[in-house]
Amino acid sequence: MSKKIVHVVGTGTIGEPLIGLLCDYKDQLGIDQVTFHKNSPKKDDRSKVLSLLKRGARIAVNEDQRNGFKNIGIESDLITEEAISRSSVVIDCTPSGVGRSNKERFYQKFSENIKGFIAQGSEDGFGMKYARGINDKVIKENSDNKFIQVVSCNTHNISCITNTIAIKDFGPDNLKEGRFMCIRRANDTSQEGNFIAAPSVGIHDHENFGSHHAKDSYDLFSTLGYDLNMFSSAMKVNSQYMHVLWFYLKTKEVVTLNDVLERLHRNDLVATTSKNMTSTVFSFGRDHGHFGRILNQTVVVEQSLHVKNDHEVYGYCFTPQDGNSILSSISATEHFLYPHSFEDKVQCLNELFFEEI
Repeated sequence: MSKKIVHVVGTGTIGEPLIGLLCDYKDQLGIDQVTFHKNSPKKDDRSKVLSLLKRGARIAVNEDQRNGFKNIGIESDLITEEAISRSSVVIDCTPSGVGRSNKERFYQKFSENIKGFIAQGSEDGFGMKYARGINDKVIKENSDNKFIQVVSCNTHNISCITNTIAIKDFGPDNLKEGRFMCIRRANDTSQEGNFIAAPSVGIHDHENFGSHHAKDSYDLFSTLGYDLNMFSSAMKVNSQYMHVLWFYLKTKEVVTLNDVLERLHRNDLVATTSKNMTSTVFSFGRDHGHFGRILNQTVVVEQSLHVKNDHEVYGYCFTPQDGNSILSSISATEHFLYPHSFEDKVQCLNELFFEEI
């Protein structure tokens, strides 16, 4: 039987913790080997790469960069195309747009012998949109599909909140409308640059959906045949901690605050908190999460929840950026590797979820 090898392209805010998690749980996930691609030999990244190698991963580099990596003390016996071609699953964690380019340049060339390819975030056109807990049955039913796009972290949050509170128990017709405000942090603590001096508002560049977040969530639910009324706005604030989501859901069925809380507590992908600052929730994740990440889809601030007129639900929640995308990436990977038992395999990560933060 051929080895099950997972290859991760990129070592950024998603790639690095994803590689580490795959290495630490590879036995439980049924993975024989984890490899990753690093594009350029930056001295500042040396410690990160060495840490991943120590965990058991193998690095692949571009052939013309081998000497550069050797000069900073990193040896590699794998080159880019070889690492892709020998893989069972490839997870692309590169910046926006690069995943689609890599698909055309590399992935389609090797697709016949590789079980599947996964991209992150706003890579429209890469493949079928997916989020753990939302449309798992669709990827089961389309087992011959080799390209999956894991949706963005805010799309995970919007979709999880909408599904949990309004749709899961009553079906898509129960959602009369959903309105969302994504208040995004300017950059991650690991990133240089992109910091802003003051809050900056976004534009509504989609006529029916506002910002791309509602459109992406709509597209995700449309894989299930749902046609939802959703609209979102977005803005950036001068913070490095976490995204914040304000939501308004209008339901067809009568709903109480106790109903909302019960539905949220029933979903193990939802964490709740009494903390009302992103800094304290971020700090909890840093101290208690794997690689400092919260793998839940959302963190709901319980005291912010409000029900009006028996049909309108308001609230705030925090987006565990990186974490929810990592979870869906691993779930999609297991789907490709073990299509008939991937649900059982992914359960080993349950110990990393939080009920309360």
